[in-house]
Amino acid sequence: MPEKPAIRNAFLEKSNTDTRSVSPRVATLAYGPSMGNAPEAIPNRLARKEPADVVIMVAYALDKLIAEGKVMPGSRVKLADSRIGMVVRAGELKPDIGSVEAFKKTLLDAKSVAYSDSASGVYIGNELFEKMGIEAQMKPKATMVPKIPVGSVVAKGDYQLGFQQVSELLPVPGTEFVGKIPESLQSVTRYAAGIPVGATHPREARQFLDFLASPEAAPDVASTGLDPPAAH
Repeated sequence: MPEKPAIRNAFLEKSNTDTRSVSPRVATLAYGPSMGNAPEAIPNRLARKEPADVVIMVAYALDKLIAEGKVMPGSRVKLADSRIGMVVRAGELKPDIGSVEAFKKTLLDAKSVAYSDSASGVYIGNELFEKMGIEAQMKPKATMVPKIPVGSVVAKGDYQLGFQQVSELLPVPGTEFVGKIPESLQSVTRYAAGIPVGATHPREARQFLDFLASPEAAPDVASTGLDPPAAH
């Protein structure tokens, strides 16, 4: 039961890779957000006693479930860190975002900017521009895009620059990935996994978690735009 969509692609890659050592009984997937009031949110699904052998979600939300006695505390493993990146439309020149000053200039020179309505976008709109001292300049040209991948509106030419978690940007066709924003300005989302109390197949789930957190799985994690836990 993984969080969506930031870690979904990496989880699919790793679950498909690990056919040698883990029973396919733990490879049936269902998706939902790590928190919130939606029926499909992972905490709400566990509260309804929906069966799950593994949950993959934002680390602090998993820690809350552990504190509430809904996830086995000894089962927690750190999986990956998700960072914010930037895209432009395919065929456009990639601007310099390799330093804070270069990134600031790129933002100020841009005609239009899109960012997501997820946690990364909330950070950009509410904190990042203010932290960089360009909040007033960005307000007229920066827009939060709800419900759809930011890359899709950049690909259509509706916006010049697009920001979202890297793993959500990479799969979108019609865009060029420029890179991650400077580390000193990042907002990092950490993902972790655990085994719910009452899991039907705890032994297989433990094997699967060991694989997810192993160096063997790291290339699949990195290929989807997530940073393996050993990287930072």
